[in-house]
Amino acid sequence: MTDYTLRPIGHVASSLTDRSAAPRQPDEGAPDAWLVLEEDYLPALDGLTPGTDVLLLTWLDRADRTTLTVRPRGDAGRPLTGVFATRAPDRPNPIGLHTVHLLTVTGPRLHVRNLEAIDGTPILDIKPLLTPDR
Repeated sequence: MTDYTLRPIGHVASSLTDRSAAPRQPDEGAPDAWLVLEEDYLPALDGLTPGTDVLLLTWLDRADRTTLTVRPRGDAGRPLTGVFATRAPDRPNPIGLHTVHLLTVTGPRLHVRNLEAIDGTPILDIKPLLTPDR
């Protein structure tokens, strides 16, 4: 196996600070948050405009990377399921995938709607969400 080095481009600034209290999905009460990028990446934001939906990739740095099975949604009544069949944050490579709505761009800071990532979560990448008309 080959190891790869990922370098965060910034971090999430959110009112969510406790992993256990964070919503599991964005439509379950996730608050607005800020994506705070390093200044070096300011040119990479050119073309992103408010109203755009983007895919945000994060590194779930507080995840347990040894977890291979979970009970979906933490429900003890559900059978153990492999993490690759779930959206569980605990997994071998804890990459978070979030669809967020861009509210504003202020320098290297992006204000987004409905982000369930907790404060301080490293940001790996931002990509526009492609739609049939794009």
